Amino acid sequence: MSKLLLNLRNVPDDEAADVRAFLDANRIAWYETRPGPFGISMGGIWVKHDQDVPEAKRLMADYQAGRRTRVRAEHEAARREGREETFAMLLRERPGWVLLRVAGILLLLALMALPGYLLWR
Repeated sequence: MSKLLLNLRNVPDDEAADVRAFLDANRIAWYETRPGPFGISMGGIWVKHDQDVPEAKRLMADYQAGRRTRVRAEHEAARREGREETFAMLLRERPGWVLLRVAGILLLLALMALPGYLLWR
């Protein structure tokens, strides 16, 4: 029976490609399901055979530990060098995008407060 190794919800493409590659390199049979058309169900990477699941999970744990260390180091280096994306940087680079989202947030807050305001008045 197949077992889910990696749910692909919010998984970067490079990470999914790395998982596919290490499964192939270790000759572990796997298959991938694609996301549903409405975004309700996300895809996944599945291990086909039960006897391969412990090895796949061990490889996945090793990969995630290495990736965690590498990504944290890259993030820290970006922060030290001033390349880390900040709100101010995003506002300078894409002001329309930011202001549209801020306006949407304010609109939602107003709509949520409206029933209480109407009842209190």
